[in-house]
Amino acid sequence: MAAPSDNAYIRAAKKFEKSSYIEYDLSAMTDTKGGFLSTADDPHNRALNSGLASKDSPDGEQQKPAHMTLAEWQRHQLLKKLRAAKAGPFEPGISVLDDAATTASCRECGSREIDFAWHGVFGVAVCNACKEKFPERYSLLTKTEAREDYLLTDPELRDEDLFPRLEKPNPRSATYHSMQLFLRCQLEEYAFSARKWGSAEALDAEFARREVEKKERRDKKFKSKLEDLKKRTRVEAYKRSRLAGAAVGDGIGLGGASGGGKTAQFGDKVAGRFDRHEHEWGRAVEDPETGLTKKRCIECGMEVEELEF
Repeated sequence: MAAPSDNAYIRAAKKFEKSSYIEYDLSAMTDTKGGFLSTADDPHNRALNSGLASKDSPDGEQQKPAHMTLAEWQRHQLLKKLRAAKAGPFEPGISVLDDAATTASCRECGSREIDFAWHGVFGVAVCNACKEKFPERYSLLTKTEAREDYLLTDPELRDEDLFPRLEKPNPRSATYHSMQLFLRCQLEEYAFSARKWGSAEALDAEFARREVEKKERRDKKFKSKLEDLKKRTRVEAYKRSRLAGAAVGDGIGLGGASGGGKTAQFGDKVAGRFDRHEHEWGRAVEDPETGLTKKRCIECGMEVEELEF
């Protein structure tokens, strides 16, 4: 009688038996791209189909809708930027029939070709030529520069009624908060008024006073660290002197006897009770009587004999 083969003892697991076998139709399955949904998987998703901007998007810009070509989408974005900047075809028209009393004109030269974006944000009518001509009045400052140059506080700079601001994308990274730009003449008008410092001289005096206080705090901190270093140095010198068997300044030498050597100072190499002596052997010399080679330690005088084969 033939013995059964090894495969006869192999049985399928219970959950893979014929009675519980499930056949899948792979052609009817949808590839979800590793869990990321597409427009075909979720046709009712507005973020996927309408092209609306998402708050979590890195650049904060809208995505191109599926029904628009790339050229149409670029033209749409260009028109959107021009409309926001009031430039190009969206720049307000200038006519000789307009009333001069109601028409905004440059506060420096009287020109009607003003920067309408600045006029809408800051409420200041000035042309581009005058902005470049008078940078000491019409330059833009960041929030940090406004705080450091005019000693303004964060609550004052957060007040949009007090200081209008022009927001631009952060040049460091698109994921950072938008950069806030303030107009210098508006900052100076508030800082030099009686509501803040009163005058430019008072601002300079306050700035000098804060610099003196900052220098005093820095010097005080440095002196405190220096005193702490001196204390730790004196303690270390005292410990090393005690290990050498002498107190600092008592005239006891490194050898432990009064007057027998120089006084232990900080930084000297001393022999303590826990120090390990390492021999410094001199040149090996052959002993004529025994014929062995001897070596002597230079520091402690210990001698050893060596036998060379």
